[in-house]
Amino acid sequence: MKRHLTILSAAAAVVIALTVSGCGGSAAGVDTGGTGAPGANEVKELRYQGWANNVTLPELAQDLGYLGDVKLNWVGNTISGPQDIQSAATGQTDFGGAFAGAVVKLVEAGAPVKAVINYYGEDSKTFNGFYVKEDSPIRTARDFIGKKIAVNTLGAHSEAVINTYLRKNGLSPDEIKQVQLVVVPPNDTEEAIRRGQVDAGALGSILQDKAIANGGLRSVFSDYDLFGTFAGGPYVFRDDFIAQNPNTVRTFTTGVAKAIEWERATPRKEVIARLTKILKERGRNENPSALQYWKSVGVPAKGEIKDEDFSRWEEYLKSAGIIKSGLDTKKLYTNEFNGLLTGSK
Repeated sequence: MKRHLTILSAAAAVVIALTVSGCGGSAAGVDTGGTGAPGANEVKELRYQGWANNVTLPELAQDLGYLGDVKLNWVGNTISGPQDIQSAATGQTDFGGAFAGAVVKLVEAGAPVKAVINYYGEDSKTFNGFYVKEDSPIRTARDFIGKKIAVNTLGAHSEAVINTYLRKNGLSPDEIKQVQLVVVPPNDTEEAIRRGQVDAGALGSILQDKAIANGGLRSVFSDYDLFGTFAGGPYVFRDDFIAQNPNTVRTFTTGVAKAIEWERATPRKEVIARLTKILKERGRNENPSALQYWKSVGVPAKGEIKDEDFSRWEEYLKSAGIIKSGLDTKKLYTNEFNGLLTGSK
């Protein structure tokens, strides 16, 4: 597929920033009391980016009281997973979340980060669909040749899914290159499709359901069609932050795991009411109307990370030049800080 950036440029920039800022040493803002001892005087306030008009799992976990003495410090919003984890890697934030393949790209480029818990995923209720106008001639994979597809960012979830869909349906590498991906903010994708600015677009979760309710669009395929239920991406921390703040990371990770299970076990109306309350009370001048379309947490049980969460994308990662051989998945993640998995709640 056509790209407007070289595949490793953004990740390489992270490595340069790490070198210049010295983030490979002590985590920014960490007070070790002059002893340098891991875990001494751990950070209890985590800087992060949110998503406009949405409530993230860490935000829900904090509202439910699952983060204990760890507080969240919102520093702004993002519209891109890769940008979010790059901010964490360079020390602008303390954690970030993105598509598993984007985490691989960052690590392969030399960024010292590690995934600790999955935060989004797909199931029969919550998934990403690829939509066209009702009267569009696009009905099969081959129909996408020469067409434009809106995605929220390059090198992330939607690109990997599109690449996999086209490849599984028999398109050659040269044919796949003729499918053009166009970066469009998620909140603008529906209108871009309707106005004919793009031929198709990726829509997920709340934005997808809202578009369907407005009528006039249809799905050609979805990531759930391709893979069934699966984890899409994890939250990551820098290695140095984990080393110096293990208890904080454990509290955060376990709190997010509890929030995942709370959403799974709680009636849908109650979840929507809680998310709406959080959004209204935080005072960011947001519109809560889209929250009514929330259906499920999507994330597999307890946010556990598995090898297949990364290896699922191996062929795409090779085709994109991100990896040359097999993945060493063990260097990408750990479940040791998830108390719902280790029993240390």
